[in-house]
Amino acid sequence: QVQLVESGGRLVQAGGSLRLSCAASGRSFSSYNMGWFRQAPGKEREFVAGTGVSTQYADSLKGRFFISRDNSRNTVYLQMNRLKPEDTAVYYCAASFGLRVGALEQRETYNYWGQGTQVTVSS
Repeated sequence: QVQLVESGGRLVQAGGSLRLSCAASGRSFSSYNMGWFRQAPGKEREFVAGTGVSTQYADSLKGRFFISRDNSRNTVYLQMNRLKPEDTAVYYCAASFGLRVGALEQRETYNYWGQGTQVTVSS
């Protein structure tokens, strides 16, 4: 069983930057695919970024959002730059065992989820 705890969400002004963290419990973190998703009020949860063998980003977020991981700290990060009000959402971390190429954008790829952290971008 893997537990995921997100942190770093807060209120930020448009144009600003924010880094989210997701700390994972358990062993073999380096063997896990890690992903970030987000859900805005009234909308479905959508893919943001994922890293396994490869790294994937939502097309609309390429160049602004960056995913990275520190396997020594069992932590994955999401660096968000030039934030916009439409980035306001609850951001979720997700994990699944067994590094893979592709399909990181699919929710079905992941079987562990965090509780989410709120990001609010004011205009």
